[in-house]
Amino acid sequence: MQTGPRNLITDVAGLKVGNAQDSKIKSGTTVLTAEAPFTAAVHVMGGAPGTRETDLLSPDKTVEKVDALVLSGGSAFGLDAASGVTDALRVQGRGFDVGGQTVPIVPSAILFDLLNGGDKSWSRSPYYDLGRAALAEARADFDIGSFGAGCGATTASLKGGLGSASLVLPSGHTVGALVAVNALGDAIAPGTDRFWAAPWEIGAEFGGKGVAPYTAPSWPRTKLSDQNTTIAIVATDADLTKAATTRFATAAHDGMARALVPSHTPMDGDLVFGLSTGARAIQDQLADPIALSHAAATCLARAIARAVFAATPSEGDLLPCYSDLTV
Repeated sequence: MQTGPRNLITDVAGLKVGNAQDSKIKSGTTVLTAEAPFTAAVHVMGGAPGTRETDLLSPDKTVEKVDALVLSGGSAFGLDAASGVTDALRVQGRGFDVGGQTVPIVPSAILFDLLNGGDKSWSRSPYYDLGRAALAEARADFDIGSFGAGCGATTASLKGGLGSASLVLPSGHTVGALVAVNALGDAIAPGTDRFWAAPWEIGAEFGGKGVAPYTAPSWPRTKLSDQNTTIAIVATDADLTKAATTRFATAAHDGMARALVPSHTPMDGDLVFGLSTGARAIQDQLADPIALSHAAATCLARAIARAVFAATPSEGDLLPCYSDLTV
């Protein structure tokens, strides 16, 4: 398998991603949308999630397709980003028709970045405007690192960030991942500059440092609260049902566990959205879904490492960036 031309989730044709962030508050929002509504699902493994409209994504629920997905900082305040996206999509005529009224379907998830050194003394939540701004920026090429929902993200010892990666399978299907990394755990082995995700690295996409021997992880007491959560999207052009897309999202959590130690803790709201554009048929009903699930986990692990690797410093940071390491 090889990466797509961008090594981004937008290698899945038709997808667009936009970022908006505010350096003063050290937070931001990321929006994924597409040229047409897409099948979506979700799977939550963390103990402290923050979400909007995720119940609608269950396989037994009425609405089959959504118009956008939102990842945002800001904890509960960040859920307002989806309102900004919803209003903007309605102006565009996008949404689910209900008796002549157009209702855009925009599930979202948030991470906690309220204690990262940014100025959170707002009198009105900035996330509605950040959501609208991120949607307006949606395109195939976008920045990773300290942008969008990853702007103020942290891990146990380093700044987190926004990451993405892709794979093109032998079947011709494309799989991609997008993630905002704000974990209780760490993406690197303690005392090293080597990523837990190194066995799945392609080329030197996050430094090419190689695999580190296992070291017992440690993390500061300041992260032992609800200040965490890694939120992600995995996407494919394979034609998956809503139930199959749910399985696709579930399998992707393996990638989170490969790249962050520990992950899925009671203090994380770890969550993965899955999506299918349905553009390419499934040829082998047994082998293709297995390959897609493996690719989703692999892409997510790589995207997490790429997020931390690409993070950049800014004034007031409480943690160093990966680029600051002198191991």
